[in-house]
Amino acid sequence: MKVLKTSLPGVLVIEPQVFEDRRGFFMETYHQKRFSQTGLDYSFVQDNLSHSVRGVLRGLHYQLKYPQAKLIQVIKGAIFDVAVDIQRGSPYFGQWTGVHISDENRRQIFVPKGFAHGFCVLSEIADVIYKCTDFYVPDDEGGILWSDPGIGINWPIADPLLSDKDSQYPCLSDVPPERLPVYEDGK
Repeated sequence: MKVLKTSLPGVLVIEPQVFEDRRGFFMETYHQKRFSQTGLDYSFVQDNLSHSVRGVLRGLHYQLKYPQAKLIQVIKGAIFDVAVDIQRGSPYFGQWTGVHISDENRRQIFVPKGFAHGFCVLSEIADVIYKCTDFYVPDDEGGILWSDPGIGINWPIADPLLSDKDSQYPCLSDVPPERLPVYEDGK
């Protein structure tokens, strides 16, 4: 497997080794020992599956007291996946990176703790699976407005289909500092 850096430290693109022949293909989507050898030594405790139609945008989500690192993969369709550094004190605070991942390119994206995460669907449907390092705690969830002009994410869709909750999140500059994670260099 190849691990590629993005413009934000810690946010990584993973290209698993794929064995393909006339019958189809085989790949390991997660192998704890191999991931650990590349520095991704995490314990995942929850797997999620999201099914969405074209134009859906989910995010930007995070948890504060129970932060989640995530390993995201598309098993059907295509998405534009985004991570935003929301760590107070980070030299990359408010910066974002985006990656196209799909069932065709078979890429994965690793989003560490301290980042808000979201994606939009580019195909007719998308089935997205992701592993999390902590459990989902509804009362701990926070969010940043997907269209925050201070962040300036260049989403490839103009008028997304949003949940009520996602459409009402504040801009990053309006989130009280105590509701944001603190940057810990090297962790």
